[in-house]
Amino acid sequence: MTSAITPRHHHVSISVADLDRQTIWYQQVLGFETIIEQYEVPEPPVRTAVLQTRTGTRVELIERAGSTRPRVFTDPLDACREQGYGHWALEVDAPDAAFTALTAAGAQAVWPPADAVQPGARFAYVKNPEGNLIKLIQPPAAA
Repeated sequence: MTSAITPRHHHVSISVADLDRQTIWYQQVLGFETIIEQYEVPEPPVRTAVLQTRTGTRVELIERAGSTRPRVFTDPLDACREQGYGHWALEVDAPDAAFTALTAAGAQAVWPPADAVQPGARFAYVKNPEGNLIKLIQPPAAA
């Protein structure tokens, strides 16, 4: 069976407590330099910013007044205790360097860089300053 749908990645959305702080962090630390969209809704009180890297990767940060953080992750597999999205994976060239840079810039170390199951691949996990889980993945080099 051939699907009539051909999905392409558009963006990931992250609920945050402090839109201004997180916007600055994503811009300065992860290179989401350009704000391509912003809006505010009075009821319910919501503010949003869509940020984009030079390569076109996008993230939407959404701040809703009164939102709470129900999940606490002590390791990447804790995200699987509840159904839904567990982490956001970002492909990087050097997970060791990315892990070091992110933790120096306020990310919390969760799982240090290690070899992945796929030979030649490496990965690591961090939490952004508000506790959202981010996976850093380096695919194996092309043969």
